[in-house]
Amino acid sequence: MTFASLPAMLLAAGRGERMRPLTDTTPKPLLTVQGRALLDWHLGALQRDGVRQVLVNTAWLGAQIPAHLDAVWPAQGLQLQYSHEQDDFGQALETAGGIARAVPRLGAAFWLAAGDVYAPDFVFDAAQAQAFAASDDLAHVWLVPNPAHHPSGDFGLQESTPGSGTGRALNLPPAPAGQAGAAPRYTYSTIALLKAALFAAPWCDIAAGNPQGVAAPLAPLLRQAMDAGRCGASLYTGRWTDVGTPERLAALNQAA
Repeated sequence: MTFASLPAMLLAAGRGERMRPLTDTTPKPLLTVQGRALLDWHLGALQRDGVRQVLVNTAWLGAQIPAHLDAVWPAQGLQLQYSHEQDDFGQALETAGGIARAVPRLGAAFWLAAGDVYAPDFVFDAAQAQAFAASDDLAHVWLVPNPAHHPSGDFGLQESTPGSGTGRALNLPPAPAGQAGAAPRYTYSTIALLKAALFAAPWCDIAAGNPQGVAAPLAPLLRQAMDAGRCGASLYTGRWTDVGTPERLAALNQAA
């Protein structure tokens, strides 16, 4: 059976303060890992897995992003759109604000990935996306083992079958220091499947299409969905790096 692919949104609007001075002249998602821009790694995987429609939000040095992407990817079959937050509002809108702005052009369900994450082995599986679209869930997040720079993690995972690596995401508080036996928390990979309904009442109070340019984070919306039992999760154990510092970028390039 052939499954139609959902569209995708790539988050590429951040300033990348911790990556300075590299990001003084180059948007963080265009920094290169092993000779290829971070955004190109995601777009290559999306194109390989059958996704055809991709929306990218921009802010800092935003004109560089379509100039780079449009020279390559439309010829490879990708239909690219942009949400230029700096042009429209004078600032980036954070994750939920940027997604809410783009939702009218994404449809009822869509993939999400941050443009500054390196995850070359991730599969944007069309069958899983269609199963999510047909479900009652508002979100499905991919979690990763906690990296050294984020040891406390973000969310818990209740596996549907022990050892399956998939199940329900849990809004767990951080374990108190030194407490043994606490349920583990994992790090949110910034890759997810989302429903447009998550960005409407009662989950989100941003007006449809975010015409006022409200800036807001995504995590509180995900936690609401988890508390309502409407957020699935999978544990991803492939290569993954949050390219948040020049040192992490250099380590990836030295590993080439």
